[in-house]
Amino acid sequence: MGKCLICNSVIDPFMSFGKMPIANGFLTPEQFGDEYFFDMYVAFCPECKMVQLTEQPDPEKMFHENYAFFSSTSSRMAIHFKEFAEHVKKDFLNAADPFVVEIGCNDGIMLQNFAKAGIRHLGIEPSSNVAKVANEKGVRTISRFFDANLARDIVNEHGQADAFLAANVMCHISNFNSVIEGIGILLKPKGVVMFEDPYLGDVIEKTSYDQIYDEHVFLFSLTSIQYAFGRLGMELIDIEPQSTHGGSMRYVIAHKGAYPVSDKVKSQLKKEKELGLDNRSTYDVFRKNCEQSRDSLKLLLQEIKRQGKQIVGYAATSKSTTVLNYCGINSDLIDYISDTTPIKQGKFSPGMHIPVRAYDEFVKKYPDYAVLLAWNHAEEIMAKEKKFMESGGKWISFVPKVQVMK
Repeated sequence: MGKCLICNSVIDPFMSFGKMPIANGFLTPEQFGDEYFFDMYVAFCPECKMVQLTEQPDPEKMFHENYAFFSSTSSRMAIHFKEFAEHVKKDFLNAADPFVVEIGCNDGIMLQNFAKAGIRHLGIEPSSNVAKVANEKGVRTISRFFDANLARDIVNEHGQADAFLAANVMCHISNFNSVIEGIGILLKPKGVVMFEDPYLGDVIEKTSYDQIYDEHVFLFSLTSIQYAFGRLGMELIDIEPQSTHGGSMRYVIAHKGAYPVSDKVKSQLKKEKELGLDNRSTYDVFRKNCEQSRDSLKLLLQEIKRQGKQIVGYAATSKSTTVLNYCGINSDLIDYISDTTPIKQGKFSPGMHIPVRAYDEFVKKYPDYAVLLAWNHAEEIMAKEKKFMESGGKWISFVPKVQVMK
């Protein structure tokens, strides 16, 4: 039992993932003994319909000067965020001197599009190492956590914002109500909030349980977003489904009455009812589907290993921490994880301590099988790794089902 982070109702977990480490906490052998773990329980609130972790590590444990994720490592995401920025510029920046704020701007992958266009902007990024990279790109960025107090500081220095943006960030923030309060202070009367995060409906339909990890304190639906923002004087006016991250939703929010509500919102709310996203029994079924996926994946890897084949992991993603630890997959089953991020190379995966090695090693000697840990980038990866497949290499995927792909 615990309390909902949105409405303070009593919530009861529907699932435990067991002890979990920090998802991006790649470490050296000297750090194994001091590695931090927490109990990862997931609950559904019957009042506000929010799916959430019942416990989240302190933000400083997750977002800091050694944060291991840089958005610009994905060319596909660079294109995605350029299109996002163009959409905002075209449809919502009508003022003479517009001002755009983005929280969790990472290395400036989206805001650089506004900076190059000479548009006033401010990035807010709590991980100082990636904030530094953003500033070096010419993206004005401060390294702080966003809340109502920071919103007042920004208004005093820069004025109110025409657009408040976030991508794969809002679901990370446990003090969500304070963020919404801050947005209300920061936003002009006709300003808009646009943010996107992994969509609960896709997670349920695809059994993509790896979307649940320490940084993802919430899994949003339209229903829960409508409730959370509605309490503080704002409303959901439009949605834009996205293919990124295996299925995301972009939410467009404004002060109540500022804009008409799109028919797409009404239609998707109806679909959520049909999916049962407002019903606890849906999540009990989801738990059983996760358990079945876990058991199938581990059995498949064990069988391949018995045949004397080599298996490696492809991409040391945050999400893979959930899969590897929940399924109990260690270096007995996966020899190493190939990754292009220098800060992760030479380290070990959180919890399971599988070596992370440079991508060159993967190319130098292709393994028999590669577990597609970054399954949400499958199209981009498949296009890049034609030689691996031509050499007889096979992919192992676990979303939407456990399977071997040639």
